[in-house]
Amino acid sequence: MRASMTYAFGRLQGLGNMWWHESDVGGGVMVGNPSISTEVSSFMCSLRRRKVKAGEVATSARAITTVSNVWPPESWIMIVNPSQDILFKLYHHNHLDENWAIQPYQPGERLNSHRWGGGRARRLLQAAYTIAFVCMLRFDEVLKIQAHDFGVFEKGVTLHLPFRKTHQNGDIKPFHLWAFPPHEAHICPVRALAAWLSESRIKSGYVFRKIASGDRIAEANTPMTSEQFLELFRNNLLDIGIDPAPYGTHSFRRGGCQKICEWGGWSAEFSNLTIVKYLISSNDDPVEPREHFFNPDRPPTVKCPHCGRCCPCG
Repeated sequence: MRASMTYAFGRLQGLGNMWWHESDVGGGVMVGNPSISTEVSSFMCSLRRRKVKAGEVATSARAITTVSNVWPPESWIMIVNPSQDILFKLYHHNHLDENWAIQPYQPGERLNSHRWGGGRARRLLQAAYTIAFVCMLRFDEVLKIQAHDFGVFEKGVTLHLPFRKTHQNGDIKPFHLWAFPPHEAHICPVRALAAWLSESRIKSGYVFRKIASGDRIAEANTPMTSEQFLELFRNNLLDIGIDPAPYGTHSFRRGGCQKICEWGGWSAEFSNLTIVKYLISSNDDPVEPREHFFNPDRPPTVKCPHCGRCCPCG
C-alpha cells in the first residue's frame, strides 16, 4: 500500500521521490512526496512490531514441494494430493515435445503468456530448480554459480560454492550430487544440469545466463537477474495451473527444508524451537561422510549400540 502511495504521489501527481519536508520559503508550505515522510516511515517501522504482538506471523514465499516415490504418473495421480507435486508437474510439462524442442530463431517473434520460453529457457529452469531444491539454496546463490564451481566424478558432480550468506569467512562444504534413479528424474540435478550444459555449451563463466529474445542465450558473461528468473518461474507455474503470486526466489529453499521435516515426522509447532533440538547438539558426532549423503548405492551400515562403531564392508 505504501509503494502504491509513493508511486501515485511521485509519478501520477508529479511530486517525485524527494523527502516530504517544509520548503525553504517557510510559511508551512510542504514539498516532496507525502508517502516518504518521517511520520509514514515511523508508522511502517512500528507496524510489524504491533502485528507480531497481536499474534500475526509474517509469511515468506510459499514452499515448492515434490513427490519422489511413486511411478508412473498414472498411479501417482491417484494417490497423491495434486497440491504436493509442483516439481513433478513442472518437469513433465517442460519435457513435452512442443516445449522441450529447440526451435529455430525467428526475428521479430513476440512472446506471450502461452509462448514465454523455448527449450533452452526450460532446460535452464530445470537445472536451476533441482539445484536450488536439493541443495536448499537461495536463488541469488544459484544464479551466481560458475562453470569452474563444478567438478565431475564417476556418477555425479560436486558443487563448490565460493560464497554463502552463512559462511562469510569461507569453510564452505561442497555438495556431492549423485545421479538419482529414473523415478526421481524430476528432482535430479545431474540430469538437469547435463541437459542444460549440453545445449548451452557453456564451459566457462556463469552457468545460468540471461535468456534473450528468440530463446537465445546471451553471449555476455553475466548471470541471469533474479527478476528475469522470477518472471520465467512464475510463467512456468501458470503453465501447470498454479497461481504464482505466493511463490518467490526462496520457495525452493523452503521446500527442501520442509521435506526434511515431513520425512522425519517432526512437529510443526516451533514455538519452543523444537526443530533446533533435533538439528543441533554439542553431543553429535557425524558418522556419515558428506560425499555419500545422496549416494543411492551406498551399502547399509549397522552400528553397535554400545560403542558406536560400524563396519560398512561387513
